[in-house]
Amino acid sequence: MTQEARTRALYNGDCPVCDGEMCHYARYSGEKGLSMAFDDLNKIDLATWGVTADEATRLMHVLHDGQLYVGFDAFLVLWDQMPRYRWLCPIFRVPGVYHLCRALYTHVVARIIFNRHQRRVARGLVKGA
Repeated sequence: MTQEARTRALYNGDCPVCDGEMCHYARYSGEKGLSMAFDDLNKIDLATWGVTADEATRLMHVLHDGQLYVGFDAFLVLWDQMPRYRWLCPIFRVPGVYHLCRALYTHVVARIIFNRHQRRVARGLVKGA
């Protein structure tokens, strides 16, 4: 991408779930010519994001128009930039639905993904944060 992307997603390329999802979004955004970039936390200087490797590995981070979004909010910002997924945002922003999804992502989904990553690190399959 020659210009600075309006939206940047930070993800763990060593995580099969994260890598698969972000590669899908990257392909889609590339096909549609969207101003988006996807940074593998294992291949960049995290200081540019202002987060530690542990923080970046635990929850999704998206930088959009200079503002950092973390966790479920990061997904909403990311989806809102992609026509195929934009329709999800009004549904997931309904107050009760939003709070439930945010809690489920933070306390269940992200923890499961992070714990699986930690097991891969412990087995020496990937480099740890």
